[in-house]
Amino acid sequence: MHPIDTQTLIDDPYGTYEKLRESGPVHRVTGSDGRPAWLVTRYEDVRKGLADPRLSLDKATSRPGNYSGFSLPPALDANLLNMDPPDHTRVRRLVVKAFTPGRVHKLRTPVRAIADALLDAVEPAGGADLLAAYAGPLPVIVICDLLGVAQEDRVDFRAWTDALITPDPARPHQAKEAVVALMRFFTGLIASKRAEPGDDLLSDLIAVREAGDTLSEDELTSLAFLILFGGYENVVHLIGNTVLALLDRPGLMRAMRTNPDGLAALVDEVSRWDGPVPLAIRRFTAQEMEIGGVLVPAGETVLLSLASANRDPAHFAHPDRLDLGRDRSGNLALGHGIHYCLGAALGRMETETALAALLERFEKLELDVPREALRWRPTIRARGLISLPVRW
Repeated sequence: MHPIDTQTLIDDPYGTYEKLRESGPVHRVTGSDGRPAWLVTRYEDVRKGLADPRLSLDKATSRPGNYSGFSLPPALDANLLNMDPPDHTRVRRLVVKAFTPGRVHKLRTPVRAIADALLDAVEPAGGADLLAAYAGPLPVIVICDLLGVAQEDRVDFRAWTDALITPDPARPHQAKEAVVALMRFFTGLIASKRAEPGDDLLSDLIAVREAGDTLSEDELTSLAFLILFGGYENVVHLIGNTVLALLDRPGLMRAMRTNPDGLAALVDEVSRWDGPVPLAIRRFTAQEMEIGGVLVPAGETVLLSLASANRDPAHFAHPDRLDLGRDRSGNLALGHGIHYCLGAALGRMETETALAALLERFEKLELDVPREALRWRPTIRARGLISLPVRW
């Protein structure tokens, strides 16, 4: 096996994954942290890996010097993306009630009001960067409302998340500065909620901890961080990728305007076809194990490619087609097993609502730049556009 240049996974992800699937199930790559990793590309291997307890999320399982990743302090690092059972089970149980389909359904009306207000603000201009003006602010407002962040305390979370996901090589200290800012923000927010609890998720989580349950202080801060981080970035890109798919297919856009009930299927299919999360959160082999017939030593970093698995013709017929009528059972865009995305129902609802408001408002929505001028973010961690200029 020869090391793979990860730049090809940014420039041509699906073509590259097709070649990788055909040439073998597991490949050596250089991860975002510059360290070696094992990339798994075929559907069955990825699906099994997502639910295999021998693939640990706990960084302590990694062999020394094998993995660096984000350098987060304990107060932000004690989150579900770094936990195995039993800690993962305990912490997830405490927060899962906030994201039940029933509770999410009640948020649909306020989310639509947020979407309409954002569109009211930009409509007179006749055009905008849809990511900066709409897809970006919407999930931030929703998450801030959910956590109970006061209007005057809301800041530009996008600058912080960008610094972590796609750091600027010209600013080597940017990621560390973002971490310090996030720490300061969440520590202050929790202190204010503890002094004056409100009717919000963060106040509920503080009450659970102080009622004698077992959320540590670091776990509490980390949960707030994860809810923001996970609930923001992925929704921005899912909205953007779905809008682009519609702009490329005017007939499908007209169909969605006439039949908005089809938006749920559209969002689910785009999440499979061009989803915002190309790779599952890195895992580490807790013991020597075989993946797709390849023996991987203990303590190694394993990257399970959701993007490749969801385009595997062994599971999805004609996988490169955007097809709302297909059988999408087994779609891995949001994970599988105990680590299935906690905010899946919320993210889908936000995206469907954002699309419904946009299509209803603007009947002549179109790109405001040549299609070839659009650029994707230069990272293998996320699949999303840098900007999406449109006019109406």
